Amino acid sequence: MSPGRRPETARTTRPDPRPAAPDLAAPDLVSTTTPAAPAADRAGPAPTGLVAVLTGQGAAFPPAFDQRAVWDGRFAEHYRHDRVSRRLFLGCGVTTRHSVVDPMALDVSDWTTGERMRQYATDAFPLARDALAAALRDAGLAAADLGLLVVVSCTGYGTPGLDIRLAAELGLAPDVRRLVVGHMGCYAAIPGLGAATDFVRARGRPAAVVCVELPSLHLQPRPAGRDLEQVVAHGLFGDAAAAVVIEPDAAHGFAVLDTTAATVEATSSLMTWEITDRGFRMGLSPEVPNVLARHVADVTGGLLRSHGRRLGDVAGWAVHPGGPRVVDVVTEQLGLPASATAATRAVLDQHGNCSSGTVLLVLAALRDGLRPGDDVVAMAFGPGLTLCSALLQRR
Repeated sequence: MSPGRRPETARTTRPDPRPAAPDLAAPDLVSTTTPAAPAADRAGPAPTGLVAVLTGQGAAFPPAFDQRAVWDGRFAEHYRHDRVSRRLFLGCGVTTRHSVVDPMALDVSDWTTGERMRQYATDAFPLARDALAAALRDAGLAAADLGLLVVVSCTGYGTPGLDIRLAAELGLAPDVRRLVVGHMGCYAAIPGLGAATDFVRARGRPAAVVCVELPSLHLQPRPAGRDLEQVVAHGLFGDAAAAVVIEPDAAHGFAVLDTTAATVEATSSLMTWEITDRGFRMGLSPEVPNVLARHVADVTGGLLRSHGRRLGDVAGWAVHPGGPRVVDVVTEQLGLPASATAATRAVLDQHGNCSSGTVLLVLAALRDGLRPGDDVVAMAFGPGLTLCSALLQRR
C-alpha cells in the first residue's frame, strides 16, 4: 500500500429491497445502460462483492476572465454590439470563466480545425496532468497503483493522445489499461465513471477518470446575422480539467452504487457538436430545457427506486450546470429547495459550463458538507438528448 493511502475496510451489506428496476415511465425514453443482464443484476454488486469508492478528486484551470470584460473586449464587436446578444451573453449565470487563450488578445474564430487541435495538444495536457496528480494526492495513491486510466474529452483529439502522454509523464505502470471517451459531450464524465467503476469491481484495482475540455478553442467565425445559439454557447462554456480516483472497498469517499443513461428519442437535432473546417460548432436549441422538464423526474425516480430510495432520501445533488434555465428545470421538476442546487449555481458562476468535467466540480463542492451515509445523485445532460446519472453514498 502506498504511503498515505487510506485504509481499506470490508463492505457493510444491507438487504436489497429492489424487486426489479422500474420502467422509466416515459414511452419515448430508451435506456442506454447495457441491456444484457437483468436490471436487478445490473444495479447490484459485482460478483466479487467489491464496492467501488471514489476516494480522490482534483481540478485544474487556466487563467480566469471576467464575463463582462470578455463581452466588452471580444464579443461585443464579434456580434456587432447587438443588444439581444449582449443580454443573452451576460445572462448565462456566469461571472468568471477560464480560457487557455486570452479572448481579448487573441481571436481564434478564423483558425482552422488543425490549428485548434495543435493548440489543444499544447494546452490540454498540463491541465489534465495537474488535475489527475491532484486527485491521486487526494486519494493517497501513487500513479503506478492505477490499473485503468480513462480520459474524457470532446474538444480535441490527437494520437498519441493524452492517455499515453499522461501515463508516461506521471509514471503509470507500463501495463496500465487506457480508455478514451470522446465526443459524448457534457454527460461524458458519468459513462467514464461507470467504466472505471466496473473495472474496479471486476479487477480489484484502482482506476482514474480525467476530463479535460477547452471549448474556448472553438469560437466560431463572425456570423452574417444574429446567431443566438452561438451567443449562448460562447457565453456559457469555460475551460477546465477535473479528475477522480476510484478504489475498491475504501473506507472513505463516495461509494458508486450505480450509473445509468437514458436517451430521449427524436430529439437528436436539439443539441449537436459538429466538426467543421473552423473548429467544432455547437447547436443548442432553446427547446432543450423543455425536453428535460418532461423526463428528468422519471429518470431520476427510476434510478432511486431501483435502490429502494426516494427523492427525500437524497442529501446531495450534483447537477450539471447546463445553464440557468436547465438548473431551474431540474430544481422545479424534482421539487428541490433552492439550496439543493446552490453548489451547481456557484460552479456555473465561478467557472462556467466546463462540459464533461463540470459535474465532477459540483461533486467536489458538495463533499465537505456531507456526512457518512448520505446519498448523492449526480446528473448531466448532453447530445441525444441523453440524461446520465449516478447514485453515490458518502463514506
